[in-house]
Amino acid sequence: MDNFRYSDYTVEQLREEVGKLKEKAQKAEQLGNISEVAINERKMQVAIAYMMNPDDFSPQEIYELKGDPGYKFKINYINGVFAWGHRVNLLNEVHEKEEALPISLLGDKVED
Repeated sequence: MDNFRYSDYTVEQLREEVGKLKEKAQKAEQLGNISEVAINERKMQVAIAYMMNPDDFSPQEIYELKGDPGYKFKINYINGVFAWGHRVNLLNEVHEKEEALPISLLGDKVED
């Protein structure tokens, strides 16, 4: 199935893939292979993003960043299942560098 893109997967196939990636990440963690853990976790987040609806996220809005309570994320635009935008720290300082994150890493919308 490696020649398929996640966008071609059914929800069932995505769930199966997430399970496999979680297993790989756990095995890598047991072996102390931290970079392998990170790679599998990143793939897992992308697969999970394909099970979500990009329309649930809005440009110019700020969202919590899962797994990183020190930052929020302000969306510039959505492209597929990736949100492009900037990290915002606890002092509401916006990082200069634009980055793309899978929407699965975004939490609740931050209300003003």
